[in-house]
Amino acid sequence: MSTAVLTSRLEVDSLAETALKTAARFWFVVTVAGQLAFAFAVASFYGLTAIRGDYHGWQITRGFVPGVTKDNWAVVMHLASAAVIMLAGSIQLVPQVRNRFPAFHRWNGRVYMLTAVMGSVAGVYMMWVRGSVGDLPQHLGSTLNALLIWLFAGVALRYALARNFKTHRRWALRLFMATSGVWFFRIGFFLWLAIFRRPVGFDPNTFTGPFPTIMSFATYLFPLAILELYFQAQDRPSAIRRFATALLLVVLTLVMIAGLLAVTTVKWVPQVKDAFDSRKSIAETLFATMSSSGVDAAVKQYHELKASDPNSYNFGQGQLNSLGYRLVRMKKYADAIRIFQLNVEAFPQSSNAYDSLAEGYMDAGDRGQAIVNYEKAIQLNPKNAGSIAALKKLK
Repeated sequence: MSTAVLTSRLEVDSLAETALKTAARFWFVVTVAGQLAFAFAVASFYGLTAIRGDYHGWQITRGFVPGVTKDNWAVVMHLASAAVIMLAGSIQLVPQVRNRFPAFHRWNGRVYMLTAVMGSVAGVYMMWVRGSVGDLPQHLGSTLNALLIWLFAGVALRYALARNFKTHRRWALRLFMATSGVWFFRIGFFLWLAIFRRPVGFDPNTFTGPFPTIMSFATYLFPLAILELYFQAQDRPSAIRRFATALLLVVLTLVMIAGLLAVTTVKWVPQVKDAFDSRKSIAETLFATMSSSGVDAAVKQYHELKASDPNSYNFGQGQLNSLGYRLVRMKKYADAIRIFQLNVEAFPQSSNAYDSLAEGYMDAGDRGQAIVNYEKAIQLNPKNAGSIAALKKLK
């Protein structure tokens, strides 16, 4: 082999290695930024609202049930662990921290592993004991994710204690991918909605269907598969393999960016705004009144406060909506319908308000009123896929 050919091949190999490293860094920067944004949204929303005693936003995800201490602690642990995992996991990936502050890296890693295991245990408990959205296939997918977290954490710790740091880092990266399943799910879900502009492949009322079922497995198995391809590209010095892997990483990172923009705009920014909204929750205020004096007193209080002190309370549409669903889960259907009616009165042009009222009637067994209000919701928003699907079932 001539010197020119050998030099050319070495240059190509070097370029391929540089491309792979650059693509990996690109993915790393986007991932860390996205996970820190998720951690900030979760910590600020659930932390600040809890400090204020405002749990109305937690009701949408069955996050808080008054009086059920054990279940509520499981929810708190799961939410807190999500924020810690996103923060600690991102820090663990930074090579400068690992190289300059090895002691901190070790302790942060222990906190990360312990939190990942505890958070996944709380998630499994919430899913199988308390109950959550989704169906059996989705629960199986989430359970497999938890099992992989426990496995990867144990193996990563084992190799760290054995001081086999190269193998430890690989298992730690596998753990990072598995614990990021919730984050990947949000990116994929909101990107899917942004592309189709309506629920496709799932029922928005029950959150069941092929799309969430596939996502419950793909959100950690697919990233793990890509990670294995990256390891192979590192281990087998083939320029073609490295160029192909680098291109794949760049494309997937661009898709991640699109998903991050979607979920940030639709979900995280509104959550942060709610977190720093210092106004009192009208939902919590009305719920306290209902508990002591009944729904009629709460409706009267709503009108009085809105007229006399509109700036001190949050009268947003989501407040009454979440309160109504909170009552539905308590099987207080008549009270829930009255609150949904109050929301319709306050927001007569809201398709979502009529959709919620229709769902309240449906849960109460009033099929006729459910149809009437679903039709009104569709009239206000012909693209309201949830109302369209529910109306088809009722008819």
